[in-house]
Amino acid sequence: MSSRSGAPEPVESPPVSGQPEAVGEGQQCPQPEEVVCQEPEVKVVERVIERRFETVVEVPVAKDKLVLGSVESVSIEPGGLILDSLIDSGAPTSSLSAKELQPFERDGKEWIRFKLAAPNDNSEPVTIELPVKRYVRVARPGFESQRRPVVDMSLTMGQVTHMVEVNLTDRSSLDYPLLVGRNFLKDAAVVDVSRRNVQGQPRPPLSK
Repeated sequence: MSSRSGAPEPVESPPVSGQPEAVGEGQQCPQPEEVVCQEPEVKVVERVIERRFETVVEVPVAKDKLVLGSVESVSIEPGGLILDSLIDSGAPTSSLSAKELQPFERDGKEWIRFKLAAPNDNSEPVTIELPVKRYVRVARPGFESQRRPVVDMSLTMGQVTHMVEVNLTDRSSLDYPLLVGRNFLKDAAVVDVSRRNVQGQPRPPLSK
């Protein structure tokens, strides 16, 4: 449309996208702001590995006690034999390998006759007769319980001799014919399982 005067009116064109609008007189540009980015927080984790070391403590042993290894030579009486023996602090009584056990009566009391194999295979077995003190029933894992006769015998290790109860059984399938239990060791000896034959050959007292 044209005006009455016939002159065309100016047409305002919209601002072009992407071009900043003109700043009018009296307006100022905003001051630039400085933005500081914070550094990410870094956590340092310290891992401490604690290592524990075993401490070896030497335990003093009373001078009047016998020090024994896991295996010792033992002299037995009666019989006069010296046997390699297993020292077992877990067994309450001592045990001796005996064969041909024959109970019999003497003076109204029960006795037992048995044979001990000599350490030397060429020697004859030794026959011993002793009164039966009592019987015990022994149970072993994997075996039937056994009723064993108990007799008193004299055992010597080193220079120490004790009269102790010994149960009789066939130990021929085991490595040692004699097992020495707590009834010999109690209050008399300590056992060092890392050693063997500490006392050497037994020295029984001389018979009068």
